[in-house]
Amino acid sequence: MRISDRDRDTLRRLAHEWAEIAALPIQGENIAAWSRLNGLQECKPLIWINEIPWHEMDVDGELTLTTADPFLREHEQRLRRVIYQWKHMPGDMVVDPIYYSPFVVHDTGFGIAEDVDVALTDDTSPIVSRHFNIQIQNESDLDKIKMPVVTHDAEATARNEQVLRNLFGDILPVERRGQPGFWFAPWDELIRWWGVQEAMMDLVLRPELVHHAMDRLVNAYTCRLDQYEDQGLLAPNNNNTRIGSGGLGYCEELPPPDREGPARTADMWGSGTAQIFSDVSPRMHQEFALRYERRWMDRFGLTYYGCCEPLHLKVDLLSQLPNLRKISMSPWIDPAVAVEKMGRDYVFSRKPNPAIFAEDPWNPVKARQLLRDDLEKIHSCVVEVIMKDISTVRYEPQRLWEWARIAAEETARYA
Repeated sequence: MRISDRDRDTLRRLAHEWAEIAALPIQGENIAAWSRLNGLQECKPLIWINEIPWHEMDVDGELTLTTADPFLREHEQRLRRVIYQWKHMPGDMVVDPIYYSPFVVHDTGFGIAEDVDVALTDDTSPIVSRHFNIQIQNESDLDKIKMPVVTHDAEATARNEQVLRNLFGDILPVERRGQPGFWFAPWDELIRWWGVQEAMMDLVLRPELVHHAMDRLVNAYTCRLDQYEDQGLLAPNNNNTRIGSGGLGYCEELPPPDREGPARTADMWGSGTAQIFSDVSPRMHQEFALRYERRWMDRFGLTYYGCCEPLHLKVDLLSQLPNLRKISMSPWIDPAVAVEKMGRDYVFSRKPNPAIFAEDPWNPVKARQLLRDDLEKIHSCVVEVIMKDISTVRYEPQRLWEWARIAAEETARYA
């Protein structure tokens, strides 16, 4: 790869900034705090911000890409975003003193992809409204779901790592890394092919077809996982890795990330969710989701469950998972019920409502009061505050910066 002096200088300057941030003592303090939280020990509520509307966040060119090559632009974007977030809205994030170069892995997928009609409200936003065109209507359609084939391109992996080392490895150490986890949400996939209303009706009208579909799809997921594990393509995730829809995975109950040999699922965090089951009863949640999800989740050392669905009435159901450590608590829960059910047996992964950023005008006083009221209700639990699903900040990134400062101040009251 021919790299211009300008592109090389850009990436080296960004690597210097990253390395300087990573060397700050606060990184070790944040790692220790996440380890305490994930170990269900005394800890202030920790903050993590993600799923950011990056297309709205640029200020003074901080996020503007200047490199030309697509490979370099990918890494320039990663460097810029980490540095930007640390400067403006860090929460309790951690910046690693290592830059990871991921394995190049090819995956044939499930053989079926969503067929959608899309409606846009903002041409620059990745957030769209979708109407799913139905592809699964009967038993024979389940044959469309194929078992993935996973292959590792070792040559491309080594080449990419060497390019990055040559660019800035003397500033920021570069290491290749496998896959540090997977987003496991089979129902998120299934409704894209089946239709939301149609799938929910068929829980009652055609339950056997739903069972067959879930069985086949989870078999496809585990087929993929088996290949990653057998080929040594997994990486530890009890480190600076997002777990499920929550925060970071640091903990002392899983083998240390630097232990010899490739990671095994038993040494890692796993996750599961059935977001479309928000209004499905616990009994049906068990029958059509959890009984299948367990085949995946039972393979991992610790697990996280949930995302946007309200789970305050399903804690008893989820407690049957012996390795469950974190439960998502979305904006639509009843905090009083959740606190009573959760106690300090699990991490209370609280998701404040990001709609506050879409209101005009921006109201930081209201944002503070909402967060303060929430923390007053739930602080007796082991809490992480995860601000996510931020569709818009009305092209005023300072809204999110200010919320991050407010969250730091409010959680510090419980230190």
